[in-house]
Amino acid sequence: MPYTPPPELAGMSLAEIAQAVADRKLPPVEQWSPDNVDDSHMRIAADGTWYHDGSPIRRPGMVRAFSGLLNREGDGSYWLVVPYQKLSIEVEDACFIATDVSRKDGDLVFRTNTDDVVVAGTDNPIRAAGDPEKPALYVHVRRGCEARLNRSTYEQLAQIALDEGGDFTVTSGSETFSLLPE
Repeated sequence: MPYTPPPELAGMSLAEIAQAVADRKLPPVEQWSPDNVDDSHMRIAADGTWYHDGSPIRRPGMVRAFSGLLNREGDGSYWLVVPYQKLSIEVEDACFIATDVSRKDGDLVFRTNTDDVVVAGTDNPIRAAGDPEKPALYVHVRRGCEARLNRSTYEQLAQIALDEGGDFTVTSGSETFSLLPE
């Protein structure tokens, strides 16, 4: 059955966005602790491309399925986890790329390259990294995994900050986030 991506964020209400998040039933990988540990021979490049044994994975549905199994541990390592096996995966920068942002009912909603929808707030903070000359913005997606904002999404978010006060901060989920690295 082919995957049908959700409509553009701009056309969705916050209630529809919340329903899209709820509809994505993800496995509880954070509850699994398999003894069988190995290497997946997979890598997520800084541009969001997934590779296996050096070749790009070209099927979006396969990438989407694998992305639901991602977990980041406290030591910063990334893993693909299923009940019987835990496979290491190399992540060059971030697990996801944020490809769109929209202001909905006072909250900031992001879409990723795997069609995940994330509402920024306490559980999904926005983080500014890098330096003032070359900043990078990230939003937490799940299980310690983040999405780096691509250039157009970064510009969208900066415009939201400018339109709402010009101090390069944004508010979402009753939290205020600086868009400037410290």
